[in-house]
Amino acid sequence: MSLENEINQSKFRNEFHKSVINLIYTCNWVMESNKRYFEKVGITHQQFNILRILKGAGKPLSTLQIRQRMLDRMSDTSRIVDRLIKKELVQKVPCKSDRRLVDITITETGLALLDEMDKYSDQMDGLLSNITTEEAEDLNRILDKIRNVQTEPVEA
Repeated sequence: MSLENEINQSKFRNEFHKSVINLIYTCNWVMESNKRYFEKVGITHQQFNILRILKGAGKPLSTLQIRQRMLDRMSDTSRIVDRLIKKELVQKVPCKSDRRLVDITITETGLALLDEMDKYSDQMDGLLSNITTEEAEDLNRILDKIRNVQTEPVEA
């Protein structure tokens, strides 16, 4: 279905404005579509993101390092980590280079949860089943290009 029909809006300032609205709408649609998979294992998309980061890093990371790698950098990383600790999916360990600091590591339970999430990966990838691999490559190239724009400061 077209964006115009989805949001019941037929006029946009221009194609760039429509594209921004379409990106926001599609991002929200993807997040909402994936939400059901996260709910099946009792986590949020931000918690999944942190678990994915820790697994991929293969080593302990500070909350700052985690925040720098997160998809949603506005998240309260410390609060999310605390919730993951309560669920025993991650743990805090003393930093080897500076004992005053702590690092975060994924637990065996956290790794098992990610393994459980793997059974949903085909359905999650299936959200893009209407496009070809070539179109997905084009989309990735275009999205990367969009983020490379130099923005000017907002004037008061």
